[in-house]
Amino acid sequence: MTFTRLEPDPSISHLIECYWMMQSENRTPKIEKIIPDGFTELIFNYRDVYKAKTDGNWYLQSPNLLAGQISSYFYLENTGLTGSCAIKLKPAALTQLYGLNMELYLDKIVDLDTIPNAIFSGLKNIVLPFQGIAQLKMTLDNHFIQLSKAAGQNPLEQVLELVFNSNGMSPVSELVATAGVSERQLERLFKKYVGLSPKYYSRIIKFNYIFELIKSGKNSWTEIIYKSGYYDQSHFIRNFKAFTGEDPSSYFFEEANMANFFLMKKS
Repeated sequence: MTFTRLEPDPSISHLIECYWMMQSENRTPKIEKIIPDGFTELIFNYRDVYKAKTDGNWYLQSPNLLAGQISSYFYLENTGLTGSCAIKLKPAALTQLYGLNMELYLDKIVDLDTIPNAIFSGLKNIVLPFQGIAQLKMTLDNHFIQLSKAAGQNPLEQVLELVFNSNGMSPVSELVATAGVSERQLERLFKKYVGLSPKYYSRIIKFNYIFELIKSGKNSWTEIIYKSGYYDQSHFIRNFKAFTGEDPSSYFFEEANMANFFLMKKS
């Protein structure tokens, strides 16, 4: 499998985290685990589609997808050749750009064609057929630069900045103070714009920080537990298992798979 990550034009970096592509000539079915990373996605498959297992049962995905926030891991399996390109969006961007209520898309991957928004159809038409990485980046940059001119405001901008800058370790009380609203109002805003509560979303970002610390190669397990804000080893292991289904000592951090590509932010 070949993975590629592209940075968006700086003028839209407040809306777009990255563009990514994956491609494989291997038809042999392989199960991949997807782990929460705190971002939503618009995904376009220009080769064979994938199967997904999100609730204990496998089902065939559609070619063009919207993926909301996920609260735990799930599985994908190729049905043939892989050819996918996608837009990974900042946490509130789908609401800003398309007016979506993200609580409705929590733990869901839906057929893009079922969402009643003509802009999605236009996006599909410019992404497909896939004509190469350079062309895709230019096309997507131009599209989102134009779309960003009409984007709504993000009332969680400062709060989300605090969540990321603190690697998910700021207490909810600090998030509430930064937002300047009540805790209940903040919860409602997070559910609408992000899909998750501020506390749970912070847990995901805190968990993601583990991978950044491991990627640096400069930390022992004891240092990783301490720096990522966990009280003790058992607390650390429980949280890691909740998001991955695995013990950290048995997880293959260097394996070239989808989860590590996204969590290690490899180019």
